[in-house]
Amino acid sequence: MTHVQAYLDRIRHTGSTTPTLETLRTIHRAHMLAVPFENLDIALGRKIVVDEEAFLRKVVEQHRGGFCYELNGAFAALLRGLGFQVTLLSARVARSDGSESPEFDHLALRVDLNEPRLSDVGFGDSFLEPLAMALAREQSDDAGTFRVIEDYSHLHVESEQRGHTWKRQYSFTLQPRRLDEFAGMCHYHQTSPDSHFTQNRICSMATPEGRITLSGMKLIVTRNGQREERMLGSEQEWSNELRERFDIVL
Repeated sequence: MTHVQAYLDRIRHTGSTTPTLETLRTIHRAHMLAVPFENLDIALGRKIVVDEEAFLRKVVEQHRGGFCYELNGAFAALLRGLGFQVTLLSARVARSDGSESPEFDHLALRVDLNEPRLSDVGFGDSFLEPLAMALAREQSDDAGTFRVIEDYSHLHVESEQRGHTWKRQYSFTLQPRRLDEFAGMCHYHQTSPDSHFTQNRICSMATPEGRITLSGMKLIVTRNGQREERMLGSEQEWSNELRERFDIVL
């Protein structure tokens, strides 16, 4: 892969690249702190094609982010380039009414080391470091506490809420998938009025203290558990925040 060093520069990783658990943790966290989750091309009417080289160009060369297919598709290419064994997984996102979205709604990654790890740099506000798939083991990082549980032949990622309750993020199986299998849902999310990606512009990235998000015309900054919101007054102000906070110029 010709993009490896440029990709590592993009996420500001200067440490070891040996395919070990510690390397995976380090580059996963670095990716979350450097590459935003965003759907800005959809709002601009720019078609997103399920293609690994296109994902790499966007993230590495154009200094952009993307949504799950783009971010985890590109990250899988980086991991393979470093010598990791990576499998694409299809996930169904949990809805507020208790139902789940369709198959291929979300792309996540299995990385095989001494024990398999769930890697996901494309879900937005979620774990910063890959999760061990040891069932029900609680795992904490700066973003919170998470676990993987099993139920009815599916695995489920859950995040801990206040009061030690658990909220499901998504469900998945370990069946290996091909990138092109996600093309239908990728098209849906760009074109359907029912897709939340066509309803609102979003750009969000983890920070060492919390998270920064542009949601529509609202700027949300979370630092050490404290959340501040501010409505932006113009498209120019929105563009300025996008450039200053995410280093993105459209």
